[in-house]
Amino acid sequence: MTPDEAAMLVGAAAGGDHAAWDALVDAYGGLIWTVARNHRLSPGDAGDVSQTTWLRLVENIDRLSEPSRVGAWLATTARRECLRLLGRSKRTVLSGEELDPGSDRLRLATPEADAALLAAERDAEMRTAFGRLTPRCRELLQLLLLDPAPSYDEISAALDIPIGSIGPTRGRCLEKLRAIVEDAGINPAAAGSS
Repeated sequence: MTPDEAAMLVGAAAGGDHAAWDALVDAYGGLIWTVARNHRLSPGDAGDVSQTTWLRLVENIDRLSEPSRVGAWLATTARRECLRLLGRSKRTVLSGEELDPGSDRLRLATPEADAALLAAERDAEMRTAFGRLTPRCRELLQLLLLDPAPSYDEISAALDIPIGSIGPTRGRCLEKLRAIVEDAGINPAAAGSS
């Protein structure tokens, strides 16, 4: 979305246009969700952060100084809401009672099940390799993989890094991931989508 389109949608949404609100949610909902999940919030807490972020926009839409930068404003607001929530929360340790008792049922193996199992194992290896990256690299790469991709301006606001360092940092992060994958002997081309 271009800055002019974003500004137009903000103006229309401020005037009560429901289609403009829907377009804003479609354009920036994934960005807000990724910011929340990058703070390692549970899906429920991430949903709360998302709702609160949209509520803050409703409350402040008439006061945005730069409506064309609404994506950056939403990313910053979501990050602040995450930090506020994390500051209030305490860690909870799950016991075995929360686990699905039917998840360890025995199944008969089929070629399709074997292929699915191998793909799942490769995906798990790739997620483990991805998890070995620094938190900053994981956050940046996750934002860059969103569809539609957020602008560098929005990524800068979400991660609180200069726009000019996004490309070089991405390159370094991908090199680190490539080295981790090679060291682990993982064939990423054989891995399924994850």
